Amino acid sequence: MKLCVMGLGYIGLPTAVMFARHGVTVHGVDVNEKVVHMLQNKELHIEEPGLIEMMSEVIDDGNLTFSTQPDYADAFIIAVPTPIKPDKTANTDYVAGATEMILPFVKSGNLVVLESTVPPKTVENVMIPILEKSNLTIGEDLYISHSPERVLPGKLFEELVSNDRIVGGINEKSSQLTVDLYKRFVKGTIHVTDSTTAEMVKLMENTYRDVNIAFANELARIAEKVGFNVWEAIELANCHPRVNIHKPGPGVGGHCIAVDPWFIIEQAPEEAKLVSLSRDINDTTPFHVAHSIEDLVKDKENPVISIFGLAFKGNIDDMRESPAAEIVNYLQNKGLNLKIYDPYVTNNVEGKVDTVEEAVTDSSLLVILTDHNVFKELDFEALESLMKDKTIYDTRNMLNEQKLTNLGFNVLQIGCELKR
Repeated sequence: MKLCVMGLGYIGLPTAVMFARHGVTVHGVDVNEKVVHMLQNKELHIEEPGLIEMMSEVIDDGNLTFSTQPDYADAFIIAVPTPIKPDKTANTDYVAGATEMILPFVKSGNLVVLESTVPPKTVENVMIPILEKSNLTIGEDLYISHSPERVLPGKLFEELVSNDRIVGGINEKSSQLTVDLYKRFVKGTIHVTDSTTAEMVKLMENTYRDVNIAFANELARIAEKVGFNVWEAIELANCHPRVNIHKPGPGVGGHCIAVDPWFIIEQAPEEAKLVSLSRDINDTTPFHVAHSIEDLVKDKENPVISIFGLAFKGNIDDMRESPAAEIVNYLQNKGLNLKIYDPYVTNNVEGKVDTVEEAVTDSSLLVILTDHNVFKELDFEALESLMKDKTIYDTRNMLNEQKLTNLGFNVLQIGCELKR
């Protein structure tokens, strides 16, 4: 069997590698010539544990090739970005573009699967009108499904295999062909539905988390005003067998949770009131945190602020929709002196430094914005002599407050009273 994967980003590339490891001949396509050149030379443009080793193996075996152009195949997977526009509507141009690219190569009996997270009716309103230009009968000669990815960066290969999968075909044959394709490596249950329901399911999953996080972030603001520890309160509330409140933080980032709810709002703005309000709470949380940081250094003379973390979540390099980046931009626009450290992010960011020691030298305030595990392991006893003021603002509740307090640090958190 031959498979053509359109889009070689955080989802497309690992998916291509996974199929290649399970006996499928895979041709990976990306319109970015630099990305294709890097992959052809066994170099990565993204971070994912185990990816480089697995990719190199299947390239050497001849099961995986890369190009900027599609090729004939038995099945096509489209895994391209669907970014949000400035007006908060979905940009499906990449989906349309990838579908147009495969049009000259599709033939009778082929399967086309959309993995990209999209607004409901994208398969019906965007892909099918393009594929109809092939002169193949949709649903009889050419089969189409939506099967959204449901994986966590950093644990991607594990979750590709173990997570349940949603398959939404335009008809029964489309769904069955898609199930047969993914059964090559998926050990979780594969649930079959129609394409529009599958599109909605992915949006609902991420929107559930966005609404829950918004509730936690709102509780954190209430805690700061009323005067209680939101982290302890949430932990105790979650002792109830039917309560699962998520954690607050500096905001919501990534290509899913911070974006997907807007796809629902776009389709039903009058009905999606709770979804809209949750988005507003989470979108404004980085500015709430930035204002707290401003307040903590307002009485300092020429303060230096050490920012630890730029990625939107721990142990990855992904800065898409990162609340940390928003906080940094806000503070720099206010003229504050930032020294930024993130061991995962290689992007050229103003104020970014290469070492922990450089980041904390003469620091008036150290702010944890990303929950990288390496930050838990920092030797604060060795760092304290480099800092001007031993104050830490932990927006992720990841540090050992008692241990740091014993070392003479003043540890502050989101969702607690900020005592300078």
